[in-house]
Amino acid sequence: MTTTHATPTAQQQLSTLADLLAATRREPLQLGRLCDHARQAADLQSALPPRYAPVLLDLVDRLESSALFSEESCSFSQKDLLDSLQLWTDKAQAVLAAG
Repeated sequence: MTTTHATPTAQQQLSTLADLLAATRREPLQLGRLCDHARQAADLQSALPPRYAPVLLDLVDRLESSALFSEESCSFSQKDLLDSLQLWTDKAQAVLAAG
């Protein structure tokens, strides 16, 4: 079992990720900023158990792919992916708070 160490930077990166997620829900053009931040949030990824980073990066990959479609596609529902990212951020927050 891996122990998590929530640094102020990890907490800040998670907070920024949550803010960008909310902004992307209001303004889909923010998706690029959201994805860039998620990929670059190294302190956050290292503060969480190892299984969290691949899940985050997979969601980001799928979100970027969803941007290629002008409408909701059966395989790339941007709303569903944003909902999944919200769930990820909620769980990550719980892990950081407990760590």
